Amino acid sequence: MKKFLISVIFIMTVLFIFEYTYYELGIFIDFHPNREVTTFVKTEGKKILMDSGNGYEEFMIKGVDLGSGIPGKFATEYAIDEDTYLRWFKYIKEMGANTIRVYTMLNDDFYNAFYKYNKDNDDPLYLIQGLWVNDYTQYSRIDGYDAKFLGQMLKDSKKIVDIIHGKRQITIGAEAGTGFYFHDISKWVIGYILGVEWEDTTVAYTDDVQSDKNSYQGKYMYTSEDASPFEALLAQVGDKIIEYESSRYKQQRLVAFSNWPTTDPFEYSDEFRNFVIKFASVDVEHIKGKKAFKSGQIASYHIYPYFPDYLNYDEEYKDYEDENGVKNTYRAYLEKINEHHSMPVVISEFGVPSSRGMASRDNNTGRNQGRMDENAQGEALVQSYEDIRAAGIKNAIIFSWQDEWFKRTWNTMHNVNLTKTPYWSDYQTNEQFFGLLTFDPGKEKSISYVDGNVKEWDKDDVVYSDKNMSISHKYDEKFMYFYVHKKNYKGEKLYIPIDITPKSGAYESEEHKVKFSRATDFLIVIDGEENSRILVQARYNTIEALFSFELYNRNSYIDVPAADSPKFQKINLLLQYVSDSRLSTKYLEPYETGLLMHGNANPDSKDFNSLADFYINGDDIEIRIPYELLNFSDPSNMKIHDDYYKHYGIEELGINKMYIGVGDGSKKIVMNKVPLKGWKKKVTYHERLKKSYYYIQDIWKGSND
Repeated sequence: MKKFLISVIFIMTVLFIFEYTYYELGIFIDFHPNREVTTFVKTEGKKILMDSGNGYEEFMIKGVDLGSGIPGKFATEYAIDEDTYLRWFKYIKEMGANTIRVYTMLNDDFYNAFYKYNKDNDDPLYLIQGLWVNDYTQYSRIDGYDAKFLGQMLKDSKKIVDIIHGKRQITIGAEAGTGFYFHDISKWVIGYILGVEWEDTTVAYTDDVQSDKNSYQGKYMYTSEDASPFEALLAQVGDKIIEYESSRYKQQRLVAFSNWPTTDPFEYSDEFRNFVIKFASVDVEHIKGKKAFKSGQIASYHIYPYFPDYLNYDEEYKDYEDENGVKNTYRAYLEKINEHHSMPVVISEFGVPSSRGMASRDNNTGRNQGRMDENAQGEALVQSYEDIRAAGIKNAIIFSWQDEWFKRTWNTMHNVNLTKTPYWSDYQTNEQFFGLLTFDPGKEKSISYVDGNVKEWDKDDVVYSDKNMSISHKYDEKFMYFYVHKKNYKGEKLYIPIDITPKSGAYESEEHKVKFSRATDFLIVIDGEENSRILVQARYNTIEALFSFELYNRNSYIDVPAADSPKFQKINLLLQYVSDSRLSTKYLEPYETGLLMHGNANPDSKDFNSLADFYINGDDIEIRIPYELLNFSDPSNMKIHDDYYKHYGIEELGINKMYIGVGDGSKKIVMNKVPLKGWKKKVTYHERLKKSYYYIQDIWKGSND
């Protein structure tokens, strides 16, 4: 018995060692060193060629970037299941796309679903697999040759190769994605995009401190004499991933290195570079492929219409017009990128968000970073794709497939608790709404639609009523909803005061000559379809408290607004703005985000406007207000901003009630209590294809050009 147990333990130990070295460490012995290395996809000049069974034919990438976020979960939780991926793949293919791009190694549900979708499919989806570099590594003190940077990239490159070949097992909690990767999906994987949008300081720092490492000579890739140390680093990563896949699996596929305008390869004037702080460059033309590299290299760029619009301030290009006579420096920049490269170019990110909040304007074509409804998003995507094709670039990937609630944006991130963002939908944060697929609150439908149909409202929702007027209230993971019924409503001004914080508030509005029964923090003014807005009491104005010096060259902490100030002010968001083409002024520009848009917000309506804030239908007025406009930092736990001037910035304050009322200003407005209870992590949502999805479907479905 003892010998038997020893034998069993020995066998199990051997199996464990084999499994660990083979599946987790990726150690192998090449038993067929002379076997020919094959590839089903390769480059020829600026073309991508694919052999799908009938010899090599030109293949043009029409793709979407697929993230790993879903409501209620951070992206790093990799919570999307196999059934969801399969459903999404069907939608993506029906849209006319042929390719999916992922940024990192995902959980095994993704690869299992991808295998299941393609294995019996005569018209499969293809994959571009990404290699991620985390933010901490990029923004830390190390240079690119540090083991935590280059070493990790080399280690992870083997893992993504093993994953697509179904030869990897990753321990839970050890890596990005986790699971058992036993399906070989390699015949549907076009290639790799290695890296991320490079932080310019990391590139410049690497080039400076590692100046002697500006050359790399590998088996498959090498650098030209003009290469920088950072480019030599990339050449090494590319060479090693090709070498590993060639020796272990006898296959090759396309290789690209991520890039974006911040580290584009162009020379700009000293005046321009100093103004936009442009000091780093990555040029993949300095990275060459040897004859043994059969697939070839492509150039990958993330390029958006609105930022950074370098050529709008370049004397040579600032007046560039397209064939329609439209000033279009986006087109000009794309042409410049394509002309620079001898290899195929793929615009691996382009898009605009259908968010309420905006962060940047495209002054030429109006394709802004936010404040675009779903139809405008679709039109902008089509225009951007047409610009890409007109510039001679045949390969494009839309960012992104799905909206992601966890995302943050520079001009709103100070307002919210960043540890709670997956648990509510922040319509003010543009980064959350780049998707073609969105997630609306509610398991099957939202609790209210601002559309003039008030059937979803009942007597239990009423907060205040008198013989002439009533106001009702609801809320979900995205909005607070208000319903006002006014007998014989003729368009007169209506006022809805909201008391949220116990720390401040006004009993009257100095400008509007209206009084309230409680200290009011916000005032919704319904004043026709074009002039309605939500205002904030001066003490509770976030932008004034945090950015008065940058905007107005004054310190609001010296002249502090009174806690009961009767002044109600416009609610603004910040844009980064350059005043003119002479590069003389750069500053933050406020724009009024509290201005309310009239329209029908029901997705099932033929008049649907995804940005609509309110709708007037006879005696009925429905309103929806995103939480950030009411200074909620975390509505899932009913946390709001505390007094800025007591805490010298934003601190959280928990509440369990607020007060609202309604009136026409003829008498003091009575405000009654609304109980509030957060939902914590119990998020409800349902999927919906945006209107923009169908715009892309119109130009992609059945088209191969």
